[in-house]
Amino acid sequence: MAASMEELQSKSQRNRPLVLIVEDQLDLRRPYVRKLTLSGFDVIEAGDGEGAIARTSSQFPDVVLMDLSLPIMDGWEATRRLKADALTAHIPVVALTAHDESGELQRATSAGCDWFVPKPCPPDALITEVRRVLAGPRVLAGPRL
Repeated sequence: MAASMEELQSKSQRNRPLVLIVEDQLDLRRPYVRKLTLSGFDVIEAGDGEGAIARTSSQFPDVVLMDLSLPIMDGWEATRRLKADALTAHIPVVALTAHDESGELQRATSAGCDWFVPKPCPPDALITEVRRVLAGPRVLAGPRL
């Protein structure tokens, strides 16, 4: 789907890839934000699924790192809504979950996630995964870590 004029203008003004990290636990989110920033990414944050949708729809990040267990609206529903919206459907969503079970991988696929990373994920490993997602075709991958 073609990007909107607003999205193209927003992306053309960026010098660095923009990553949205959606995590309700601040003590988990902060190390990721710090490492992503130091690794050459601009980072925006949300603490719940509704915030994820709002930030994605207004700022069009290059990738969304989505915790699946969130308050207000969980990551499953937020991902479904992002993938159902023509303006945000193309944005890769990486599922971050502590539930490293085969059923979780299937649920992530069904919700529209493009990638799956188990938590806890060391910040360096997360950077590697973000770069992989941004560099290559979007294909759901199971946990590699």
